[in-house]
Amino acid sequence: MNDSIYLSIQNSSRFKELVSKRERFAWILSAIMLGLYSGFILLIAYGPHVLGAQLSPGSSITWGIPIGVGLIVSAFVLTGIYVRRANGEFDDLNNAILKEAQQ
Repeated sequence: MNDSIYLSIQNSSRFKELVSKRERFAWILSAIMLGLYSGFILLIAYGPHVLGAQLSPGSSITWGIPIGVGLIVSAFVLTGIYVRRANGEFDDLNNAILKEAQQ
């Protein structure tokens, strides 16, 4: 590709829309993960008795294990949400931008 194509893509309103949407979505998902992780760390610091409590009487599993696993699973879920949107809406916008630039 030559410089004129790059400039036309960079000045395209669709490209600016794509960058804006993708950036906003990534920040939202990052904020959610940061909130979950910060909440977990605060729970460790200020409520260790909650995490150390047994899941059921006589159980060797404490609440900390499912909460920790839930935190890890939430990272995978948020990644899946991003990938789904990236492969759908963001790829469609990207293809439209490339098609427009090649004309």
